[in-house]
Amino acid sequence: MNTSSRPRPAGASLEEPVERLWEAVAAMDEHAATELVLRMLDEGIPAESVLLDVIAVVQGRVGQEWASNRLSVAQEHAATAINDRAVTAVSLHPTARTAANRGRVTVACVDGEWHALPARLLAEVLKLRGWRVDYLGAQVPTPHLISHLHNTRADAVALSSSLATRLPTAHAVITACQAIGVPVIVGGAAFGPEGRYAKLLGADAWAPDARAAADRLISSPLPLPSPDHQQVDDLPHLADQEYTMVTRTGATLVQTVFAALEDSFPVLRDYTDAQRERTAEDLAHIVEFLATALYLDDDELFTWFTTWTAEILQARGVPAHSLLPALDLLSRELKDFPRAVRMLTAAAHTLTAAISTAAGNPV
Repeated sequence: MNTSSRPRPAGASLEEPVERLWEAVAAMDEHAATELVLRMLDEGIPAESVLLDVIAVVQGRVGQEWASNRLSVAQEHAATAINDRAVTAVSLHPTARTAANRGRVTVACVDGEWHALPARLLAEVLKLRGWRVDYLGAQVPTPHLISHLHNTRADAVALSSSLATRLPTAHAVITACQAIGVPVIVGGAAFGPEGRYAKLLGADAWAPDARAAADRLISSPLPLPSPDHQQVDDLPHLADQEYTMVTRTGATLVQTVFAALEDSFPVLRDYTDAQRERTAEDLAHIVEFLATALYLDDDELFTWFTTWTAEILQARGVPAHSLLPALDLLSRELKDFPRAVRMLTAAAHTLTAAISTAAGNPV
């Protein structure tokens, strides 16, 4: 008997295969990565465990390494692509073939969301659990998703988003699916700790990961949504138009603040063209997250993003305090928008405290 076909002992640790897959992914060795996951399946490790306890864990490490500036953007993309091909290898293995004896689920990413691997993992897990799955991939325009649902009569939509800035779009997608009678389960980092934004945006269910999502869909049917549900019903604070105005003037805001930043942060004058371009991109992200926080009326989201951005900048050799002049200039430009000023002030206070504590001078 070939030793590669012996079942793996129940409860055996997966730390070693996780480390070996990470080594293959970090070395951009696609063949080693796919051979490893196929060998695991041959040894009797369940396909769902290979997907979620090995590949997904390694993908999480890819994100952490990028954030710590130990992987470039190109390396992160290459690693993600290899993990995606490893998922394909698992899906084609004989042990991953399961008859579709449940309902039909459409799995898609919100329009503008390029992080498709979490949705891909969910799609494969649902297939393993016996669902017929239509996996639509990254950045699915809402009209095309709705057209697909009309044609397929899916029992549910599983909507994935990793970026919080996609939440206004996610809200529109959720409402559109429910308007034609299709319930929506959502997941991904965008929906916040414990799925706090899933309920706020009217989703019919939320799950923290693919395993939990599959369990939820199996446990009981999602409740049929009310067809007359409207987005404005969920977020009455949008009546003040702050979100709309910041969104519409976002490009102008970035240009105005960038121009004034040279006086508030003189070091900018010595930046190379590439550094100036990245600074403008950072400002655009700040304005986009501010708009999203205004949409949700959630100060914590913007404060978290500001702190996270400071950590990313520091990992790349840019001081955290460089963000403070930008926040101050934005507050001046948005002085007539009380919610925006409140969020910018709170973020600046938190960032100042963090910088002071890191310097050994707690406030």
